[in-house]
Amino acid sequence: MFEFAWPWMLTLLPLPILVWWLLPPYRARQASVMVPFFDRLAAATGQTPQRGAVVLQRRRIQMVTAALIWALVVAALARPQWVGDPVTREVSARDLMLAIDISGSMDQRDFRNSDGAMLTRLDGVKRVVADFIAHRHGDRVALVLFGTRPYVQVPFTQDLQTAIALLAQTEVGMAGQQTAIGDTIGLAIKTFEASKAREKRLVLLTDGNDTASRVPPEHAADIAHQNGVVIDTIGVGDPAATGENRVDLGVLRSVAATTGGHFYRAEDGAQLQAIYADIDRLAPAKLDTLSWRPKQPLFQWPLGAAVVLSLLLWLGLSLESGLGRRGALDHA
Repeated sequence: MFEFAWPWMLTLLPLPILVWWLLPPYRARQASVMVPFFDRLAAATGQTPQRGAVVLQRRRIQMVTAALIWALVVAALARPQWVGDPVTREVSARDLMLAIDISGSMDQRDFRNSDGAMLTRLDGVKRVVADFIAHRHGDRVALVLFGTRPYVQVPFTQDLQTAIALLAQTEVGMAGQQTAIGDTIGLAIKTFEASKAREKRLVLLTDGNDTASRVPPEHAADIAHQNGVVIDTIGVGDPAATGENRVDLGVLRSVAATTGGHFYRAEDGAQLQAIYADIDRLAPAKLDTLSWRPKQPLFQWPLGAAVVLSLLLWLGLSLESGLGRRGALDHA
């Protein structure tokens, strides 16, 4: 539909009439012919000299055109526009980050897939996580890999296919052989700082215990809670093992409890699939609907018409003045 963005500008329409009523007319002094015997000429004719003025006559076409030009200029100032039909778009209301342990212990071939095949822990995790990412329509997903040091493999994106492709390129030991859970949480908090989503969630999966962090996981979890980040933790290692191979379930429980998340324990692919399905159920994709109406500006049309009328009026007056001078010269 058609509308004016600034309709209050239409109040300027009567401005020329107010100027005509309230302001004095414009006067200009011009040189005239000097008559040395003017007094005698006036006495001979019996007239009394007084101040005079020449009032230029305006034709009706000039007044109508000037009024029309002013109306077009005011209409352009009111910003006419054509407003289209409403357009709606759904955008993500949540940012979901997946943190995956790729330390040396993830190379052990003791992870039974859902079809019964024995895989390395990382290969089994990648299959389950890739399927989880493929169903995250509506979420912005990020991927963080960690070993001795964490790093962002995939920044927040809704391009799920690219996230899956980069996950498939992950190899054990790319980030070192040790495990840094606390530093990973710290990196996630820093990455979430630029997020404007209403919900921020981190799913952290590890098969070891924290041996390389500069920040203890419990302290990092407390900071995450203060920043509104919810952490779900998944332990896939052996709690009875020693060294890097022992998963610290107590720390993972504490981290999840501190941030209001959930702790899970997975021993094979079927359990891990059930865990991610549970996370999907507890944290379904959230969408915000944005609605707007496209607006096409139209001010250029009345403004262009005003310019064209002004040029035509000037051209007509110039031609009329030129023809008048030529007729006076011919008459002389």
